[in-house]
Amino acid sequence: MLVMTYSEARQNLSALLDRSKKDGSVLIRRADGSQFKVIPEQSDTSPFEGVKTLANIRQEILFSVLRESREE
Repeated sequence: MLVMTYSEARQNLSALLDRSKKDGSVLIRRADGSQFKVIPEQSDTSPFEGVKTLANIRQEILFSVLRESREE
């Protein structure tokens, strides 16, 4: 596990977050000896949420064609 000083963490926050995501956690040590662990939050949603599947797209096209044919 990577251990950084408070100053290093403050100056390199983006890299610290990336490393935490990659390794699971990063430890930050202050001058007074106290330590804090940065752990990435686990997402409750699927990475595919909101992505349209081919079946959904086909269904939308079918409904669109049906609506158009009824309007004619």
